[in-house]
Amino acid sequence: MSPGDDPRLVTARGIVKTFRSGDEETEVLKALDLEIPRGRMIALLGPSGSGKSTLLNILGLLMRPTAGDLVFLGERMGELSDDRLAQFRNRHLGFVFQYHHLLPDFTATENVAFPAAAPAGRLTADIRARAHLLLDRVGLTPRRDFRATQLSGGQKQRVAIARALINLPDLVLADEPTGNLDRESSRQVMALLRDINRRDGATFLISTHDDEIAAFCDQRVHIVDGKIVPSD
Repeated sequence: MSPGDDPRLVTARGIVKTFRSGDEETEVLKALDLEIPRGRMIALLGPSGSGKSTLLNILGLLMRPTAGDLVFLGERMGELSDDRLAQFRNRHLGFVFQYHHLLPDFTATENVAFPAAAPAGRLTADIRARAHLLLDRVGLTPRRDFRATQLSGGQKQRVAIARALINLPDLVLADEPTGNLDRESSRQVMALLRDINRRDGATFLISTHDDEIAAFCDQRVHIVDGKIVPSD
């Protein structure tokens, strides 16, 4: 079976993450196992301190595990150099954060285009056109040329979603993507993610503590004390 035929987009086996401070060690992830199938929208649920953000950082190739095996698209991530990991991350992963992390002095178009324009060294006409299409998709056509500081909280998060999609990622990781939004804006953002998932087959792993947000997803994964536990 080739990687393209494997229904598992990501397989994590025995993932351990230990942080050291002086002589003290804290094990945050404890032999954690997880599979992420292609095309699914998965909610990652767990209390504060359970390891959700650490797991997202490892799955997002922002942090290496202390031990364990992470396979993405059939390739073992532990065998890649830091440079190769960065290339893989930019090509295959998209990120949506609780805090949108937009560049305040840049327009919505420039913010969306940045992950594609940075490796190219410039904002090409093709990249700009793709950014415009994504902004159209998230309902921000009239705001394309507005600077980030001129956008509402919900609009900024829509720009962040479009930015996460600019490189056509295989997996989008979202860490509390509605945490700073009011309830109605949260529902609109989640409905948008659901629509993108269904139309494009994009895979999402969404960290949340909100059951209403999790209800938009196909599947719930619970993490407690650094391990995935069976759902009730």
